[in-house]
Amino acid sequence: MSQSVKRKESDFRRIVRLLTVNGAPDVMFFALVLILVTVGLIAMYSASYPYAYANRGGDSFFYVKRQVIYCIAGVFVMLAVSKLKYQRMQYLGAIGGFALSMLLLILVLLMPSEDGSIRRRMVVFGIEFQPSEVAKFCLILICAYLLAKYYKDLIGKEPLQYQWAKRVNAVARMPLMNRSLIPILLCGGCTVIFAGLVFLESHLSGAIIMAIIGLGMLWFGGTRKKWFVIGIILVVVAAYILYNYTDFFRDYMMERIELWKDKDADPLGGRWQTNQALYAIGSGGFFGTGLGGSKQKHLYVSEPQNDMIFAIFCEENGVIGAFILILLFALLIWRGIVIAVNAKDHYGMLVVLGIMLQVGSQVFLNLCVATDTLPNTGVSLPFFSYGGTSLLMLMGEMGIVLSISRQSNLKRATETAKAPVNKKTTEETA
Repeated sequence: MSQSVKRKESDFRRIVRLLTVNGAPDVMFFALVLILVTVGLIAMYSASYPYAYANRGGDSFFYVKRQVIYCIAGVFVMLAVSKLKYQRMQYLGAIGGFALSMLLLILVLLMPSEDGSIRRRMVVFGIEFQPSEVAKFCLILICAYLLAKYYKDLIGKEPLQYQWAKRVNAVARMPLMNRSLIPILLCGGCTVIFAGLVFLESHLSGAIIMAIIGLGMLWFGGTRKKWFVIGIILVVVAAYILYNYTDFFRDYMMERIELWKDKDADPLGGRWQTNQALYAIGSGGFFGTGLGGSKQKHLYVSEPQNDMIFAIFCEENGVIGAFILILLFALLIWRGIVIAVNAKDHYGMLVVLGIMLQVGSQVFLNLCVATDTLPNTGVSLPFFSYGGTSLLMLMGEMGIVLSISRQSNLKRATETAKAPVNKKTTEETA
């Protein structure tokens, strides 16, 4: 073999070593993801086949066939991403993620549908996807990068040296305007921009999740409580003013809030889906009607394979099934927090916490909408609701969590191997 070929092979191996990690992933987290994907696929088919038969030319398998393809592709994406060193994507994930998200969120606004309404989805190379799903993940990467890079500024109290900042500090007689504002304003600015663009798509639930991610990342990053409290107060006051004294919220948003407040309003119209979902949950009782036994999925609950899939799941599996489902999600989030705590660096910890926050907030909002605890805002249930973009992005995020767990496990294994051997214990064992 020639020297040039050997050199190319060695260069390739060096690149592979730089980009990949060989540690063992967190087995429990991996198993929980596979269980949720499998249960979600079964539940989605059970909930969707009557609707698919009636609306897709008699093809009862219309939705499940596509979801199976996305599930298989998602598992491969998760495994591939889990082998990558997450540190290599810090800068690219932040800068590239911001540029990509901005491009997609603006493009989808410039592509009105035939009836003149705003699109939430776009088609690239024949593949339809939702830019807001990409933006959620990119926002996590951006905030994690900024909060890790400016961590010392975030927890420090060094005053800003700008003239306006010095004047404010002089009036306040304290370093109110300090360097901790830099990461706060950067993360807050990205959150406001992303949430604002998603809101312009008439996607209120997506904007809410963006806001939750941004605020949560600031909290996880170590933002002082005073800034966090001030931020929440400003958001609440702004929302109150916009809701009561302006036309900021779209008509359909105001209608859904009013329908949520008045439970008896428009039972055959605006509240139909919510009421039928509540009937489904109540009909399940303690043990449920059994897999496939739901009556409400037979064109009573509209599009049961999407936002209201939890209601059909409750009808067929009862209180026990709902409890087990919530327990599975709780275990997944708990295991993710364990991985975050043991992460190799601050950036890895923030990424995992951000991903778990996204999953947890979507589960919480979906369950609240299905049970009429919150207005009907249209939030998908992770691993369960039909949708290729959200599932692929979610599986990619699970792959990143597994990648971070691989490195923490590898670190512990290396430390154990380098630990000094106790001679007395070795002799006793011999």
